[in-house]
Amino acid sequence: MSDTTSEPFTAAVTLSPAQAEHFDLAFTAVTQPCPWPKAYGGDLVAQAAAAAMRSVDDGKTLHSMHSYFMRPAEIGKEVRYEVELLRDGRGYATRQVRGYQNGKPLYVCLANFAAGEPGASYHCEAPELVGPDELPASAEYLADLTGGTMTPGSKAYWSTGRSFDMRHVPGPVYLTVEGARVPHQAVWVKPFDALRPVDGLTDAQRDAAALAYVCDYTILEPVLRVLGLHWAQEGLVTASLDHAMWFHRALPPGAVDGWLLYAQQADAAGAGRGLGSGRFFTPDGTHLATVVQEGMIRAGRG
Repeated sequence: MSDTTSEPFTAAVTLSPAQAEHFDLAFTAVTQPCPWPKAYGGDLVAQAAAAAMRSVDDGKTLHSMHSYFMRPAEIGKEVRYEVELLRDGRGYATRQVRGYQNGKPLYVCLANFAAGEPGASYHCEAPELVGPDELPASAEYLADLTGGTMTPGSKAYWSTGRSFDMRHVPGPVYLTVEGARVPHQAVWVKPFDALRPVDGLTDAQRDAAALAYVCDYTILEPVLRVLGLHWAQEGLVTASLDHAMWFHRALPPGAVDGWLLYAQQADAAGAGRGLGSGRFFTPDGTHLATVVQEGMIRAGRG
């Protein structure tokens, strides 16, 4: 396998049907490797999105998800997703998804689907920023950096292990806060190679799951940036608490295989928590999706 591949994402959202124990449908999925004590939260969001999408077969598309993370998930272990079919209407459908591991619930979300209908359209403007070809890839940026809690494993993961190339404006917060301590940043994201087909999902559903997957990696970084914190800081502990995502319009075919701009800002910080929000834009400025996430932030002494 190439070091730069999007396969960890497609492996994460490849679900296996299972016998339902609590609700109407069930699937299992496996969390992907990462160098931390707990699995990546985006695995859970994307897997739950895939499970919910596989339960809707009448042409409706996912337009929103609202999630809570209750327990950390073990890395490389199976998670069981139980789907409750709460409502199927003509225009909208609603699902509840609960993730279980070792017999305990660790994640829950509500997902809503819409058939779509004619109506007026508006979207906010994308910021004008330097393009991705003028920015260093994470592997290039990290090549000569050492210090803090950075290990060869974390450096390799940040460089090539996350399925997506990520290029920061004004700069990343891996070992230092690159750039000013401002409450905003942007990240250009693109899979390392074209996304593979995923059994049980259409390409459009797989692409929606891809945004749900990649959005969690950097959404708290504007909060870290404005607080002067970085990922390799001694004693820093973060965890996703809750997450909301809205898909505003259909993803153009192939859009997720190219560069997307993920513009982010810090909205609040205090009491050991931080709130970040972000918006995904195509290179031509079309606003595709919005994300809001609150996370636990426990800052050690640098």
